[in-house]
Amino acid sequence: MKKQLISCLMFCMTTPAISADTTPTRSSVPTWQSQARQQIEAKNFDQAINVLLQADEKQSADWHNLMGYSLRKKSPPNLSEAEKHYQSALAKEPKHRGALEYYGELLLLKNDLAGAETMLSRLDNACSFGCEEYRDLKKSIIEFKTRK
Repeated sequence: MKKQLISCLMFCMTTPAISADTTPTRSSVPTWQSQARQQIEAKNFDQAINVLLQADEKQSADWHNLMGYSLRKKSPPNLSEAEKHYQSALAKEPKHRGALEYYGELLLLKNDLAGAETMLSRLDNACSFGCEEYRDLKKSIIEFKTRK
């Protein structure tokens, strides 16, 4: 009996797990999203807004997040419209890490430290074992506090 158990354990340890097919496949990134991100990376925020306005899908949390980001970063920024888009993104996907981070940064621009800390707390709940968005917003909050 011991030999059978040992043989079974050895087989299980040396046989690779067959889990590749159990992970759901992600659909490809929509063209509008990759084009908007390219414009954002190039700091062409007005062009990113144009790309987003021409998108077929204007109701996803990702769309609202990118639109909010572009509106906040363009010159001059449109903070009130950006805020509406972050709120829409979070209404659709309450744990959207990008929207939580960027909305927190917008709140800091409005001198709303308590609101930004609320977004940080929500990010803490949305991130498993920490995430870049949490670290970035936390750093922004620390910098905000040192300026005051």
